[in-house]
Amino acid sequence: MADFAAARRAMVDGQVRTSDVTDPGVISAMLEIPREVFVPKARAALAYLDRDVVIADATATDKARYLVKPVVLARLIQAAGPGPQDRVLVIGAGTGYAAAVLSRLAGEVIALEENESLFRQAKSALASLGRPNVTVIQGPLADGAPASAPYDVILIDGGVETVPDRLCGQLSAHGRLVAVVTSGPLGKGKLFQAVEGKCSGRELFDANAPVLPGFSLAPMFVF
Repeated sequence: MADFAAARRAMVDGQVRTSDVTDPGVISAMLEIPREVFVPKARAALAYLDRDVVIADATATDKARYLVKPVVLARLIQAAGPGPQDRVLVIGAGTGYAAAVLSRLAGEVIALEENESLFRQAKSALASLGRPNVTVIQGPLADGAPASAPYDVILIDGGVETVPDRLCGQLSAHGRLVAVVTSGPLGKGKLFQAVEGKCSGRELFDANAPVLPGFSLAPMFVF
């Protein structure tokens, strides 16, 4: 039987701490939350590797979905700096791992997922761990969750090619949005704030993540 507790410690010590993640709250949360609970049983052995792990296979209509690398998530959360009074929106919640980690750091977490199967898995996994400050909702990822806005932190849990301004419009006055913004094979972890209703961001670190549904740029036609 796999020793997941040892694997979790090795992930934090060998991946997270060595990549400039120093926030004790982030480290403690990642040591506590069992990542294997949020990975399909057939792939549980991959849960703590330094890689994106498939949590939903591709279909005829949908691309595969992934649990992003632990270090990418850790660095985004550290950059966002959620506190115990903060309300957080996780966009692209998947099976709920990022929401579970954030539930240890923030006062309230809303986890948005559009895929029906992942939505149900997230609700089940979070309930099994007893995370009462997390609410899982279903809807289009790129729309955010305006009905419950504003948020102090928005985490887009996956790659994006663009950040819609309507998401920054759901931030509180001092809110922060973090995401991995990709351009082909290259990407950057970025921190955004709302400036006059539009997203203004700065690069934080090199990173990449599979692009979430609804966050691809429209194709450009060249004449």
